Amino acid sequence: MRYWWVNQNQTYRAEVRGNFMWSPRQNANGVRNQFYENMRAVRPGDVVFSFCDTRIKAIGLVIGVAQSGPKPDFGSAGPNWSSEGWFVPVYYVTLENQIRPKDHIDILTPFLPVKYSPLRSNGDGLQSVYLAEVPEALADALISVIGQAYWDAWSLMQSVENAPGWVDDELADDRVLIGPTFREQIVKARRGQGVFRANVLLHETCCRVTLVDDPRHLKASHIKPWRDATDSQRLDGSNGFLLSPHIDHLFDQGYLTFSPDQRLLVVPEVRDRLIDAWGIHTDVDVGPFTREQNAYLDYHRANVFNRHRSEPSRH
Repeated sequence: MRYWWVNQNQTYRAEVRGNFMWSPRQNANGVRNQFYENMRAVRPGDVVFSFCDTRIKAIGLVIGVAQSGPKPDFGSAGPNWSSEGWFVPVYYVTLENQIRPKDHIDILTPFLPVKYSPLRSNGDGLQSVYLAEVPEALADALISVIGQAYWDAWSLMQSVENAPGWVDDELADDRVLIGPTFREQIVKARRGQGVFRANVLLHETCCRVTLVDDPRHLKASHIKPWRDATDSQRLDGSNGFLLSPHIDHLFDQGYLTFSPDQRLLVVPEVRDRLIDAWGIHTDVDVGPFTREQNAYLDYHRANVFNRHRSEPSRH
């Protein structure tokens, strides 16, 4: 097992919520960058210290090797980064005790590497660093400073294999008609709640029906199905919702959808057999949609929901 330090000042929200790391392959001028090259050195089981806004805010467990993947939607961050880079799936746990390394620099300084250090000798971060290897002695010092919060997070990370949605079933379906190269890239990228999930998390914060807001228990569900979407639509965060698993099933199979006025549309079969049994509140206002989401919902109502529709019950 190796330890790593990732600087996420610009990308923390997307990467930690999305459970991944992403970097360009090289600098914008084409020059090799060791902190990007390190992405190819990580292995499943390695531990990552997530650094943002002068603090170590989370730790992560690497769950896959680096794969080529498209740049996620980071908003205004990284405008000069290339559109393709390295994608590594990482399962993060936010720390209860988010230490500021600068406050403990006397303890950490003796263990900082001479070359490719994640920190300056005064404890300040280095903007040029993305992913730096952490020597074991430095990792031990960091763990001792973080204290019990590290081990609490470590215990949670051990449940990673039981976390839902590590591989998207629809992507694994050989009937999905996409080019083999793009398919390979995206299937690999989607592991570990990848690029599409990360992009959805930039727009959605909870299930619109159940209001569950813990992303570990939600699925990133395409509005316009993967099989019908263009390559760009398949990764578009506006083409998705975060849904509880049972709601995701109904939405994906076309038994449930959302109306333009933010209400549920439900086919009679589901209304009669499952709605009450599953405790689904059909009178909920599911909240406003963006213009882009409404366009995808138009498609979902016409082509997915209508497959089962005879005379739907509108609530």
